Amino acid sequence: MLALTEAGATGGMTIAGILVYVVVIAGLFYFMLYRPQKKQQQKAKAMLDTLEVGDSVLTSSGFYGVVIDITDDTVIVEFGNNKNCRIPMQKAAIVQLEKAES
Repeated sequence: MLALTEAGATGGMTIAGILVYVVVIAGLFYFMLYRPQKKQQQKAKAMLDTLEVGDSVLTSSGFYGVVIDITDDTVIVEFGNNKNCRIPMQKAAIVQLEKAES
């Protein structure tokens, strides 16, 4: 009985204590989830900004090809040795870029 009255007298966790936990958890989420994802998005955007005609690319579906034409949001990629296999696709589908040798 004495332990119950002492715990009740201290009031348990205060609002300031709860606020500290919320701030710490929010900081962990920022540094473990949001920040690395933002860096990865910036890296992918920088890669797509340097995309030029003639570059070899790897698509998200696993196909290797060569960029033939670039528009605002799409690229035309030529796959394989067959020069008739040209497929338009979104720039976001490109996951890896290898610059053409000059």
